[in-house]
Amino acid sequence: MSQELLAILEQLEREKGIKKEVLIEAVESALLAAAKKMIDLKPDEELRIELDRANGNIKAFKNNQEINSIDFGRIAASTARQVIIQKIREAEKDVVFNEFQGRVGEIVSGSVYRFEKGNIVVDLLGKAEGLLLKKEQSPKEEFKQNQRIRAYIAEVKKEPKGPSIILSRAHPNFIKKLFELEVPEIYEGIVEIKSIAREPGERTKIAVWSKNEKVDSVGACVGMRGSRVRNIVNELQGEKIDIIRFSEDTKEYIKSALSPAEVSEIKLDKERLKAQVIVDDDQLSLAIGKHGQNVRLASRLIGWELDIRSKTAIAEAVLGGKDKQADKQEAKKAAPAEETKVLLGVEELSGVGEKTLLVLKEAGFNSVEDIANANPEDLTKVKGIGEKKAQTLIKEAKKLFSKASKA
Repeated sequence: MSQELLAILEQLEREKGIKKEVLIEAVESALLAAAKKMIDLKPDEELRIELDRANGNIKAFKNNQEINSIDFGRIAASTARQVIIQKIREAEKDVVFNEFQGRVGEIVSGSVYRFEKGNIVVDLLGKAEGLLLKKEQSPKEEFKQNQRIRAYIAEVKKEPKGPSIILSRAHPNFIKKLFELEVPEIYEGIVEIKSIAREPGERTKIAVWSKNEKVDSVGACVGMRGSRVRNIVNELQGEKIDIIRFSEDTKEYIKSALSPAEVSEIKLDKERLKAQVIVDDDQLSLAIGKHGQNVRLASRLIGWELDIRSKTAIAEAVLGGKDKQADKQEAKKAAPAEETKVLLGVEELSGVGEKTLLVLKEAGFNSVEDIANANPEDLTKVKGIGEKKAQTLIKEAKKLFSKASKA
């Protein structure tokens, strides 16, 4: 048994990558627990078990004196087997955890294994299972069992049952990693992704910049006849992608971010990171976008608050001395719901201080409608906002937005 035990431990060390010393210590610990059940020890007596590393002999010592009354040959086999099996399971969990912990922030491939209350369990090529939560899925995507799927590894947590691998297809970095896979210039660092703003399943704006003047950043991402970006759009099952050229000139950056709308004039408030954007009347609806999506994504992309106005609204405000509220009503003639969304800022909510306003905008909540349409779970992710406060903000935002829409 002694030599057989050592041979088994050595084999496990080679095949499973578990250190032999770790297994020996585990066997000693298990044998000690078994021996204590066979011997009556007094409070002042100490029992110790040693497994000889050279020949595999097992010895017991009571108060440093060897005892031979225990038949280790009888109990060693079953005890060692149980310990080794347990150690193998623990080691395999550690191997999986360490492998995927080192891959957080990467894209992993797998297949849809099963569905659990809206969540998708993904078989990661037989190595482990990943969990694609419902909130981390794109709303318009649908998958079938055994269908191939790619996802972004957002987090890996160590749990008693084994590592929990959290996947995402809604994370903005999922887009970034897809571009790295499709565009060699991004992978090699020649073209850099400066910023990403995304509404999963609907639309994404991505700002790119080239370190090499000879390389066109936008052209590299689009690819020959749009092949590169088309592959990414297909992976996202039709989500629209706007590729924007990054510029250190804020005005030029804003103009690019608001495309396809054409901008006539931009007035910057650099201290408050706000910009008033003036467009022709026929460009107002295009600049704002459906349900305010275009201006909302542009605002997130550049990190500035954008106030979109038409030339007619500006001219009438100047000539007639109209106040801000009248200017809002005039702009609504072109796009009622969208203009309310842009002009009705989060700061109009009572109880929202400067710090809360800042973290809300950093999280992408730039308007009252953003908050009114949010789930409490989304708001509680914002630093400093608990569940109760989230529900209060949403309730107040709905009242305020409803009132503004009827005005």
